[in-house]
Amino acid sequence: MTAAHLIEIWRGGLLESKHRGHLVIADADGIVEAWGDPASVIFPRSSCKMIQSLPLVESGAADAAGLGSEQLALACASHNGGQIHTNRVEAWLSALGLSEADLRCGSHMPRDRDENKRLTCSETSPCQLHNNCSGKHAGFLTLNQHLGGSAEYVEIDHPVQQAVRAAFEEVTGERSAGWGVDGCSAPNFACSVEGLARAMAGFANPGAGIRGEAQRRLVEAMIAHPELVAGEGRACTELMRATGGRAALKTGAEAVFVGILPDLGLGVALKIEDGSTRGAEAAIAAVLIHLGLLDESSLAARRFLTGQQSNWRGKITGELRRAEGFPR
Repeated sequence: MTAAHLIEIWRGGLLESKHRGHLVIADADGIVEAWGDPASVIFPRSSCKMIQSLPLVESGAADAAGLGSEQLALACASHNGGQIHTNRVEAWLSALGLSEADLRCGSHMPRDRDENKRLTCSETSPCQLHNNCSGKHAGFLTLNQHLGGSAEYVEIDHPVQQAVRAAFEEVTGERSAGWGVDGCSAPNFACSVEGLARAMAGFANPGAGIRGEAQRRLVEAMIAHPELVAGEGRACTELMRATGGRAALKTGAEAVFVGILPDLGLGVALKIEDGSTRGAEAAIAAVLIHLGLLDESSLAARRFLTGQQSNWRGKITGELRRAEGFPR
């Protein structure tokens, strides 16, 4: 099967661009709806951070370290690097007797405007706390302390990553097709879009036992702290708020997006083939509208899908549309 035509952009009354991709909505029994090829193999990138955080909770490391919902939300986050994020990660590391130097994620300028401006104006370089994945890596370090592993916790044969791979393959129901190095230097395991949706459905339908409790806690943390999962103006944060706490949403690089919908018992996974963030954000908004979790006239829906496109002068230039046959 080929990729489905999902999102369009129109300008001057003419179709200008198309975003094609693969999208699966699943429940506990399997696929409910699908567009494109559910078997298409992808790297989930940062969309799967709640899976990568399962060993942190299941092992007892989170409770031994006294982690609360804020830390669990940060473990699942691709945050903006604002002080609400960096201060919390720094305090978390300090409580472990660790510091920024123990992270292995690297540094980059933060997306948060105030923090970016502060660093720029003071001619200060960003540190690893500003990395959007620093919360996930703090989670890895917490698990690593619990396991007694070496300092290089991002290596593929490290006990931390072995635990992550085992959890990943269990919840996707697939043996990973391979792995690559993510932007934050941690391994990222490949799976099918269907497998990723199946994993999200598992989080939406947590069972009894250690795994079910871990899934429940991570989802509740994301929903309780949307501002920590991403940040102001970001699709994850704005769309979670707009659904009134009925969805946990997470983006990943190269246009991956997932949704955990506990009220409906559904999991969603999508990949836009051209890697466009615009296409992925529009597609997840379309799914939320389709499933009745997002009002088409809401500010969040208008921002990411239904509103008019404008240029730097504020002139209307076009609009995004759902392709014919895509959820409405």
